[in-house]
Amino acid sequence: MKKFFSVLALAIVVASCNKKEENKTTTTETDTVATEIKTDRIVSLNGAVTETLAALDVAGNIVGRDVTSTFPADLKATDLGHVRSITAESILALQPSVVFGTTKDVNPNLNEQLKKANIPLVLIDQEYSIDGSKKLITEVATKLKKDNYQPLLDNISNKMANVKAFDKKPKVLFIYARGAGNLMVAGAGTPLHSMIELAGAENAAAALTDFKPLTPEALLTTNPDVILMFDKGLQSLGGVDGLLKIEGIATTNAGKNKKVVTMDGQYLSGFGPRVGDAVVELHNKLQ
Repeated sequence: MKKFFSVLALAIVVASCNKKEENKTTTTETDTVATEIKTDRIVSLNGAVTETLAALDVAGNIVGRDVTSTFPADLKATDLGHVRSITAESILALQPSVVFGTTKDVNPNLNEQLKKANIPLVLIDQEYSIDGSKKLITEVATKLKKDNYQPLLDNISNKMANVKAFDKKPKVLFIYARGAGNLMVAGAGTPLHSMIELAGAENAAAALTDFKPLTPEALLTTNPDVILMFDKGLQSLGGVDGLLKIEGIATTNAGKNKKVVTMDGQYLSGFGPRVGDAVVELHNKLQ
């Protein structure tokens, strides 16, 4: 967790922008005034945005990232932690020329602090869909004044064309776990709901909205054919054997058949440039 905020580093930030070498620039909107910004020192506060920046060949310019920015694995940037805990002070310490994030992640207080410090903030309205991923890529590329993004869009389209309908849609229940004492299921409106449907399956918890606590009653009602989890989530339970000890799991079709599918969290739910690959992989694992 990071300490709370301060904007006293403004003078340092402004001074750092005055480099002798030529830097790439882009344009963002601050209120109604277009401001020219440099992209030589980027802080990214969203995993999908970070992946997009890397795919557009500016990974070397990223100096700070949030905890969801796990790809590419060799990214050399300071981990600032969870976006809801990141302070203006920790960001300013990195002397950024611009901060990228999404409207759902960056809280108003942080937004205001960065604005007072004259740090350009580019916020993307992220949507958990194929079109939403393409829109995110296009918007980030536009801000960077990059024109090499079309292959990223084409790759998503090509991968999605390979996803064929199941003869019978499997019922999939996504369980979020941080140990046996913290278990949630993903209902409608979550990125996991979208991924399950994109992969051609049915979300067993579609009647719910957002994330809800896992209960034996919910398992009895949903009776999933497959349980889907993040890799680290299943590890926190001690693997499949630990999962089957959770009340109600063993009596489901998924539990009886030990049909448990895991994927990397950011890969599965990030909806960045790799979304098409993730959908294809999930589809194949559900067969």
